[in-house]
Amino acid sequence: MKNPMYETVSLLLEKFFLLANFKFLTIGSSAEEEEKKKHASCYDTAYFKPGDLLEVPRTLFIHFGIYLGDNMVAHLMPDILPLFTNDHRQIQKVVTNKRLVLGVIAKTARIRVDTVEDFAYGGCILVNLMDSLFKNNVLCGEEVVCRAKELVGTTDYSLLWNNCEHFVTHCRYGSAVSFQTDKFCEIVKMIIRDQRSVLASVLLGLASIFYLGLAPSTTLPTIIIPFTLWMVG
Repeated sequence: MKNPMYETVSLLLEKFFLLANFKFLTIGSSAEEEEKKKHASCYDTAYFKPGDLLEVPRTLFIHFGIYLGDNMVAHLMPDILPLFTNDHRQIQKVVTNKRLVLGVIAKTARIRVDTVEDFAYGGCILVNLMDSLFKNNVLCGEEVVCRAKELVGTTDYSLLWNNCEHFVTHCRYGSAVSFQTDKFCEIVKMIIRDQRSVLASVLLGLASIFYLGLAPSTTLPTIIIPFTLWMVG
């Protein structure tokens, strides 16, 4: 039975995406689906060993997982559904973009076990690329698999402190780190240090006042944001 609260939140998010002209609720065209199916049938798991760290490059990020053997992968994904139901059959279904976005907002995720095909979702798979960065800290495959299986289940999610990369580096190297997060933070620091950001925030604030009118919701950000950027820059 579907949870009414989850359905209500999902409906609100769906309407928001429609108004914003986003298409999060559809994975892609039928042609794209066919292409993904072709890729999915090409994964040769004979090249994977239990404990391998798998990477799937996406448009804006890289998704990570741990190969468990028998064509199965453990990976961490934001997911709102575990907050509303304990039905394993519902939770184990492929996570839609709607569930994922709500999971990010609610800061909840699930370390789940999926097939290689569902994990990669049509993307190419890279294996153990981070081993060179950790050199002698690579744990044996059996221990990596054991660590991954012990963590399967619902967990907290944080873009900066607990994402899929933190999960796999903890399992394979014994140290939870995220190079994607570090890179993101460096970019944010560069933006803050660039004094042109202050001018840009002022202009955006003035534009919001011009279009939305003079109100605390527009005036305060116009003052506070440029001031904060100026002080920390």
